[in-house]
Amino acid sequence: MVFTKRLREGIRRGRIRCSIRIWMRPHVKVGGRYRMDEGQIVVNSIMPIRLADITYDLARESGFSSVKDLLQTAKHGSGDNVYLIRFRYLPPGAWDVPRAAGEDRHEGRTESGSQSSSRRRSQLLRRIRGSTPAGVPRKAKG
Repeated sequence: MVFTKRLREGIRRGRIRCSIRIWMRPHVKVGGRYRMDEGQIVVNSIMPIRLADITYDLARESGFSSVKDLLQTAKHGSGDNVYLIRFRYLPPGAWDVPRAAGEDRHEGRTESGSQSSSRRRSQLLRRIRGSTPAGVPRKAKG
Protein backbone atom coordinates (compact mmCIF):
# COMPACT_ATOMS: atom_id res chain seq x y z
CA MET A 1 0.00 0.00 0.00
CA VAL A 2 1.32 3.41 -0.91
CA PHE A 3 0.55 6.42 1.28
CA THR A 4 1.00 10.10 0.55
CA LYS A 5 4.06 11.50 2.34
CA ARG A 6 2.02 13.73 4.63
CA LEU A 7 0.27 10.70 6.17
CA ARG A 8 3.35 8.57 6.83
CA GLU A 9 4.39 10.13 10.14
CA GLY A 10 0.88 9.61 11.56
CA ILE A 11 0.97 6.00 10.40
CA ARG A 12 4.39 5.40 11.98
CA ARG A 13 3.15 6.89 15.27
CA GLY A 14 0.01 4.70 15.21
CA ARG A 15 -2.44 7.62 14.98
CA ILE A 16 -3.59 6.56 11.49
CA ARG A 17 -4.69 2.92 11.31
CA CYS A 18 -7.17 2.89 8.46
CA SER A 19 -7.41 3.98 4.85
CA ILE A 20 -10.17 4.44 2.30
CA ARG A 21 -9.32 3.14 -1.16
CA ILE A 22 -11.37 3.35 -4.34
CA TRP A 23 -10.31 0.49 -6.60
CA MET A 24 -11.81 -1.78 -9.23
CA ARG A 25 -10.85 -4.71 -6.98
CA PRO A 26 -8.82 -5.05 -3.75
CA HIS A 27 -5.07 -4.62 -4.28
CA VAL A 28 -4.13 -5.93 -0.83
CA LYS A 29 -5.12 -8.95 1.23
CA VAL A 30 -5.81 -9.50 4.90
CA GLY A 31 -2.59 -10.53 6.63
CA GLY A 32 -0.51 -9.13 3.78
CA ARG A 33 2.61 -7.10 4.56
CA TYR A 34 3.49 -4.07 2.50
CA ARG A 35 6.64 -2.02 2.78
CA MET A 36 6.35 1.58 3.98
CA ASP A 37 9.59 3.46 4.46
CA GLU A 38 11.74 1.25 6.72
CA GLY A 39 8.83 -0.67 8.30
CA GLN A 40 5.80 -2.60 7.12
CA ILE A 41 2.05 -2.17 6.94
CA VAL A 42 0.13 -5.29 7.97
CA VAL A 43 -3.48 -5.40 6.74
CA ASN A 44 -5.95 -6.40 9.49
CA SER A 45 -9.19 -6.17 7.49
CA ILE A 46 -10.73 -5.06 4.19
CA MET A 47 -14.39 -4.12 4.14
CA PRO A 48 -16.40 -2.90 1.13
CA ILE A 49 -18.35 0.25 2.00
CA ARG A 50 -20.40 2.86 0.16
CA LEU A 51 -19.30 6.43 -0.54
CA ALA A 52 -22.16 7.52 1.73
CA ASP A 53 -20.49 5.60 4.60
CA ILE A 54 -17.49 7.94 4.55
CA THR A 55 -18.09 10.35 7.42
CA TYR A 56 -16.10 13.26 8.78
CA ASP A 57 -14.96 11.03 11.67
CA LEU A 58 -13.74 8.32 9.27
CA ALA A 59 -11.91 10.96 7.21
CA ARG A 60 -10.19 12.25 10.38
CA GLU A 61 -9.33 8.69 11.45
CA SER A 62 -7.74 8.18 8.03
CA GLY A 63 -5.59 11.30 8.47
CA PHE A 64 -7.59 13.80 6.40
CA SER A 65 -9.15 17.09 7.45
CA SER A 66 -12.44 16.45 5.60
CA VAL A 67 -14.34 13.97 3.47
CA LYS A 68 -13.66 16.16 0.43
CA ASP A 69 -9.90 16.06 1.13
CA LEU A 70 -9.99 12.26 1.53
CA LEU A 71 -11.96 11.75 -1.71
CA GLN A 72 -9.58 13.96 -3.69
CA THR A 73 -6.74 11.65 -2.69
CA ALA A 74 -8.68 8.36 -2.91
CA LYS A 75 -10.27 9.00 -6.35
CA HIS A 76 -7.34 8.83 -8.71
CA GLY A 77 -8.06 5.75 -10.81
CA SER A 78 -10.88 4.23 -12.81
CA GLY A 79 -12.30 2.12 -9.95
CA ASP A 80 -15.62 2.74 -8.26
CA ASN A 81 -15.55 0.15 -5.44
CA VAL A 82 -14.88 1.72 -2.04
CA TYR A 83 -12.90 -0.23 0.58
CA LEU A 84 -12.17 0.52 4.22
CA ILE A 85 -8.79 -1.00 5.04
CA ARG A 86 -7.66 -1.33 8.65
CA PHE A 87 -3.97 -1.94 9.28
CA ARG A 88 -1.12 -1.66 11.74
CA TYR A 89 2.41 -0.39 11.25
CA LEU A 90 5.38 -2.52 12.23
CA PRO A 91 8.58 -0.51 12.70
CA PRO A 92 11.87 -1.95 11.43
CA GLY A 93 12.89 -5.03 13.42
CA ALA A 94 9.51 -5.40 15.16
CA TRP A 95 7.99 -8.82 15.66
CA ASP A 96 4.40 -9.28 14.67
CA VAL A 97 1.89 -11.03 16.93
CA PRO A 98 1.64 -14.71 15.91
CA ARG A 99 -1.51 -15.71 14.03
CA ALA A 100 -4.23 -17.78 15.60
CA ALA A 101 -4.56 -21.34 14.29
CA GLY A 102 -7.48 -20.52 11.96
CA GLU A 103 -5.75 -17.51 10.41
CA ASP A 104 -2.83 -19.28 8.77
CA ARG A 105 -2.23 -17.93 5.26
CA HIS A 106 -0.83 -21.30 4.18
CA GLU A 107 -3.84 -23.45 5.04
CA GLY A 108 -3.57 -25.25 1.70
CA ARG A 109 -0.23 -26.84 2.66
CA THR A 110 0.03 -30.51 3.41
CA GLU A 111 -0.37 -31.64 6.98
CA SER A 112 3.31 -32.58 7.31
CA GLY A 113 4.40 -29.11 6.11
CA SER A 114 2.20 -27.39 8.69
CA GLN A 115 3.42 -29.67 11.48
CA SER A 116 7.03 -29.10 10.48
CA SER A 117 6.54 -25.32 10.52
CA SER A 118 4.78 -25.46 13.91
CA ARG A 119 7.54 -27.64 15.33
CA ARG A 120 10.25 -25.24 14.11
CA ARG A 121 8.35 -22.27 15.56
CA SER A 122 7.97 -24.04 18.93
CA GLN A 123 11.65 -24.94 19.03
CA LEU A 124 12.66 -21.37 18.21
CA LEU A 125 10.38 -19.96 20.93
CA ARG A 126 11.84 -22.39 23.49
CA ARG A 127 15.37 -21.32 22.53
CA ILE A 128 14.48 -17.63 22.80
CA ARG A 129 12.76 -18.05 26.17
CA GLY A 130 15.65 -20.11 27.53
CA SER A 131 18.40 -17.80 26.34
CA THR A 132 20.20 -15.30 28.55
CA PRO A 133 21.53 -11.96 27.32
CA ALA A 134 25.33 -11.79 27.01
CA GLY A 135 27.08 -10.79 30.22
CA VAL A 136 24.20 -11.76 32.52
CA PRO A 137 24.97 -14.71 34.79
CA ARG A 138 22.47 -17.58 34.67
CA LYS A 139 20.64 -18.41 37.89
CA ALA A 140 21.12 -21.93 39.16
CA LYS A 141 17.99 -24.05 39.32
CA GLY A 142 17.03 -25.61 42.60
